[in-house]
Amino acid sequence: MTDTILDPAFLQPVRLSPDGRVLQLLDQRALPAREIWLELREVEAVAQAIESLAVRGAPAIGCAAALGLAAGSWGFPEATGPWREAAAQAIERLARTRPTAVNLFHALAHMRAALALAVGDAAALRAALRQAALVYVAGELQACVRMGEFGGPLLPEGTILTHCNTGALATAGWGTALGVIRRAHQLGRDIRVLADETRPVLQGARLTAWELQRDGIPVEVIADNMAGALMSRGQIQAAIVGADRITRRGDVANKIGTYTVAVLCRHHNIPFFVAAPWSTIDLEMESGAEIPIEARDLDEVHLHGGVRMTPAGVGARNPAFDVTPAELVTAIITERGVFRPDELAAAAAAAK
Repeated sequence: MTDTILDPAFLQPVRLSPDGRVLQLLDQRALPAREIWLELREVEAVAQAIESLAVRGAPAIGCAAALGLAAGSWGFPEATGPWREAAAQAIERLARTRPTAVNLFHALAHMRAALALAVGDAAALRAALRQAALVYVAGELQACVRMGEFGGPLLPEGTILTHCNTGALATAGWGTALGVIRRAHQLGRDIRVLADETRPVLQGARLTAWELQRDGIPVEVIADNMAGALMSRGQIQAAIVGADRITRRGDVANKIGTYTVAVLCRHHNIPFFVAAPWSTIDLEMESGAEIPIEARDLDEVHLHGGVRMTPAGVGARNPAFDVTPAELVTAIITERGVFRPDELAAAAAAAK
């Protein structure tokens, strides 16, 4: 494999300030119109940023939780016992923010384990927390780079469909599915991207298009209901998406609308790839039916640009995710390699 080239100015949307006291987040709610960096010093502010989609994308949520805990720890009591109690309460608060993305819980488990091993006064515990967070984020970034190495050569030339946002904004700074696309582009493959707008919050239209335009990769935006027609005309050669949780047998929870894309790909005999770090695979869950699906604020459906688009008094539904069954997935691209869904359990066992 040829090493991936990371531009020195590559986007890092989730980061600690140099003194470790502030979590700096690129506010995804404001893009593409404005680039606003939030500076968060308290765990509650970090939790609210995750809940309000200021930061989103399963890997990025985990990174924000880890770094946010480290930054927020500067506000914990100096006495060691109360400090540990405050840390435990902060972890519990962060765990309540988004139930579907398993990366969040991996990140918090990583931080909890680091605290369990740490000794010394509050300053030593704070330093241990910061180091653990930086290690976690570095590992997430490296996982994305490796995914690109494995997945880039798999993409056919032509037009690639994406759904939601799976790029630097959704991760530690390179991307899962978009990281694969970036690597394919680096390798000189002739690819173009169609970004599903991804209703109701428009992560594809606002974020994926912004990232790819920024990188000079050809991209167009389509409404979510256009993909089938374009597939029927031979205008889409593959689809690639990310994931918020993958079960032991390979069922994939991802942004609502992903299941529709997978069904369309199967009907038109188009490969449907999933790119996600190994930490997204929940080996404790066998079936997608077990995955908790977050229900979000109905105003995300009712309102568009702050203007109500539905009649007053009409109801709505707003599940944030759907589940694509394993049989519709061509391959799952991870930092450990590329697997068919039915190979995940054996790959996990072999790695022990």
